[in-house]
Amino acid sequence: MTIVPFCELTEGQEADFFAVFVKKEAKTTSQGKPYYSITIRDANRTVTFPVWNDSPFTPLIEKLEDNSFIKVRGVYQVNAKYGAQVELIKMRPVQDGDRQSGFDEKMFVAQSQFDPEETYADILAILKQTIGDGDPLYTLCETIFTENKEKLLSLSAASHNHHAFVGGWLEHTRNVLYNAVMMAKRYMEIYPELSPSLDVGLVAAGAALHDIGKLEEIAFAGVGFEYTVEGNLIGHMLQGRDIVRDACKKLGYTGQRYTLLEHVIIAHQRLPEWGAPKPPMIPEALLVHYADDVDAKFAIMYNLEKEIAPGKFSPSKNTMGYKVYRPEE
Repeated sequence: MTIVPFCELTEGQEADFFAVFVKKEAKTTSQGKPYYSITIRDANRTVTFPVWNDSPFTPLIEKLEDNSFIKVRGVYQVNAKYGAQVELIKMRPVQDGDRQSGFDEKMFVAQSQFDPEETYADILAILKQTIGDGDPLYTLCETIFTENKEKLLSLSAASHNHHAFVGGWLEHTRNVLYNAVMMAKRYMEIYPELSPSLDVGLVAAGAALHDIGKLEEIAFAGVGFEYTVEGNLIGHMLQGRDIVRDACKKLGYTGQRYTLLEHVIIAHQRLPEWGAPKPPMIPEALLVHYADDVDAKFAIMYNLEKEIAPGKFSPSKNTMGYKVYRPEE
């Protein structure tokens, strides 16, 4: 059979494709029937589905290691209750000869649709225009970005859920920065009596640096991104605060504005259950939080919409936590 990218399979299509065998979990049904829940993916599609223990594929599944490469012949299906599924016909580990059929490890690493260099330049341009290159806050942002440029160009915004791909950090950060600045300028116009006035520069710097801790929280692991030991133990909000604090010390910057910037960073996820040490206590932090939240959720819904047929609902079990509808075209 012709090799077809896993992400391009349509409902009911049978094809050969390459995938990453992400993981397996031994489970039992409510009636006590044992099965494996396995997850496979390529760069743009991830599917988790059951394989019963009496399946001819069970011996292979028991031997496969997490994040190993496989070649599959299967039928892609979409179940109304359980979502995307794969009916296995053949499956084996990838072999050296598969490279002649197009296998390449890079095909499993998703890429931003935007050029990272251009996105990086856009972020600095927005910061320069909003804060001004004579403001130390701009110098702080520019210094951190310049020192970490190479890693930022390929950094993911997460290990899954939203912007979990090469260049995802920059794509997400540009969106958050644009939205936060737009809201800040609007609220400064309609509430000029606010005292002290809304600090649009602080909003811009906070938006640009809100996820800077992911430089240390997330690392590339061969077939995707995963959380580092330090990332799991500490988290990107505190790691980001430390990066900003260290940069301020090197530049000799002190004062309340930099303390407020640290607050914007550690409060941007708002809730303790989301990892935030503090909730947003100033208007600038509130705006960055919601700019971040809406972009993350929009990205999740954007990806769900691509998996839904026009006029249909998604399964209720998804990252949003509820059904998503795709209107008819």
